[in-house]
Amino acid sequence: MSAVGPPRGANYSPLGGSAAAELANEAASGGIMQDRGRNAMKKLINAPDQVLTESLDGFAAAHADIVLLGAEHKFVRRRELRPGKVALISGGGSGHEPLHAGFVGRGMLDAACPGQVFTSPTPDQMVAAVEAVETGNGCLFIVKNYEGDVMNFEMANELTDKKVATVVTDDDVAVETSTWSTGRRGVAGTLIVEKIVGAAAEQGASLSELKALGDKVNRHTRSMGVALTSCTVPAAGKPTFVLGEDEMEIGVGIHGEPGRRRVKLASADAIADEMVGAIVKDLAPGPGAEALLLVNGFGGTPAMELYLMVHSALRVLRGKGVRVSRFLTGSYVTSLEMAGCSITVSLQDDALRSLWDAPVHTAALRWGV
Repeated sequence: MSAVGPPRGANYSPLGGSAAAELANEAASGGIMQDRGRNAMKKLINAPDQVLTESLDGFAAAHADIVLLGAEHKFVRRRELRPGKVALISGGGSGHEPLHAGFVGRGMLDAACPGQVFTSPTPDQMVAAVEAVETGNGCLFIVKNYEGDVMNFEMANELTDKKVATVVTDDDVAVETSTWSTGRRGVAGTLIVEKIVGAAAEQGASLSELKALGDKVNRHTRSMGVALTSCTVPAAGKPTFVLGEDEMEIGVGIHGEPGRRRVKLASADAIADEMVGAIVKDLAPGPGAEALLLVNGFGGTPAMELYLMVHSALRVLRGKGVRVSRFLTGSYVTSLEMAGCSITVSLQDDALRSLWDAPVHTAALRWGV
């Protein structure tokens, strides 16, 4: 997955000299970078090619009690490793924060490998992470189903001499194939896999047990999203796609990939009816099934609207006989500044619920500690 469009550094402007000089002055003073062309880009950055490294430096400083930053910004790792525990490693393109680095810590990931914005990390990053966090009992890769991610994690597996297993997440019910995926996309359900498998790893489960558990959670988890606006990749300098003022994209991907269709803006209840209906149809839960409900913001949606969507989704799930026993609401798997949300339903049983409730101490999730 690669960003499309010309690189826009401090000296680039479609307006030429004076505008370019003004942009350079803004960058030098730490101001807001803005493309003064037809599609304005306003972001709190210094230069597009420095966004990832400077963000990672800030993240590592802010959470120095939890994480360490690897050499050359190749990975973020857990500060305190547990010898003998199977190591969990994930990663993918940046722009989805707090996924994945925000879930590094006790009870979740041991390392996360960040690629450039919406761009897969390279195999050497994963190999370096394995060398840093594997303590003798192997590593489990948790990989979202995008061709670049899957290919590069497979290459890393071939390059390392450590024992490695892989769980591929593909929870998006919106489409069967997409711009960067063969088969369904891995989206917000990845968080649930990382949390539940991370808890089991903390309790001493083996690599084969964690692989089986991750595959089970993935099978029991389905998601679907809706976009109200696009997002702007810094290197592209313009929106990934364009929505009319009264339009929304049903089934959008977390990189702005097309969904099922573009329609007129509807009520929260109508959106929840369609998304939860598609999720439940695919999951086919039994009577009285228990579930975890994740309403996830894409980066530009206020908490008030996310909780309103919880209300709407809960109404649909109750009407379909699904009992929600656990909730998570917030912006956890984002698409830069996109407005919109995704809904994820993950079927639970006593064992899975216990693992979800187990202590976790990361930058983005923290309870029981």
